[in-house]
Amino acid sequence: MPLTLVKGSFQIAGTSPDGDSVRFYPDDPAIFRKAGIKARLNSRGGVQLRLDGIDALETHYQAQNHGGMWRQPRELGSAAASGLLSRLGFKKVERDEEGTVTSATPERVPGHILTRFADKYGRAVAFAFPGLRPGRGSDGGPVHLDVKSLKSSANYALLEAGLVYPTFYSLLYVDLRQAMAGTAVAAREARKGVWAEDVTTTGLRLRSRQQLRDQAVLLPKLFRRLVDYLAMDETGGVSLTGFSHYLDTRDDRLFTTPDGQATELETFVEVRRQTLKLTVEPERIVFIEA
Repeated sequence: MPLTLVKGSFQIAGTSPDGDSVRFYPDDPAIFRKAGIKARLNSRGGVQLRLDGIDALETHYQAQNHGGMWRQPRELGSAAASGLLSRLGFKKVERDEEGTVTSATPERVPGHILTRFADKYGRAVAFAFPGLRPGRGSDGGPVHLDVKSLKSSANYALLEAGLVYPTFYSLLYVDLRQAMAGTAVAAREARKGVWAEDVTTTGLRLRSRQQLRDQAVLLPKLFRRLVDYLAMDETGGVSLTGFSHYLDTRDDRLFTTPDGQATELETFVEVRRQTLKLTVEPERIVFIEA
């Protein structure tokens, strides 16, 4: 099944883009409806993108249970966001203290995306590209994305630079997933970006909430589950006693590659007293869309 080509521009003033999400304005605001993609547009016709196959460190995550705003180590999160915007063609970006873009040069950059569905939040799950698509391809028309073309995407570039983690879902085509997984492994072996400090599979001994914000470099999916769990403790504690049970209640269904074991995230998160770790490499996990 092909992807849908959508032409338009990236515009970021007044938004808070991070390393895996950015605002995109299609030339034809009705194009998603025509393609049967349930993306939510704002009043100006813009849609929020979720870049397929990658997950960047959180720069502003609202925890569940009224748990407040959380972030992961600022330097690496900012590097991913800057890497994405630079790749798309922005030369200079100014932000306020809360991370909202106050000005960008240029104000808008032409680009295109390839997508075929939106997530439950109305974000178009997409591969993002700067400029016009080379060769033929009509706006709203079908496009087959092969591995060669994948390498021109911002998704792939960020993964190759080690600025983001691989995080795969089952609707991602197998050949693209395999190519992205290989790129992630190469970045990890070279200790690029997040991989120089990553503790996802080596183990995190949790001592404080501040440690999560400023020091611990952890797979963002696991970070989000962890802070949602901690948010239920109104005393500000960090006990991991009930974390395994909490993960089980979240029912994050997945399968692993290449063995195809179908299970849930809790199966692969080992908790021993105050230390937790993922027992399988992130690129081997394929989550099933909720």
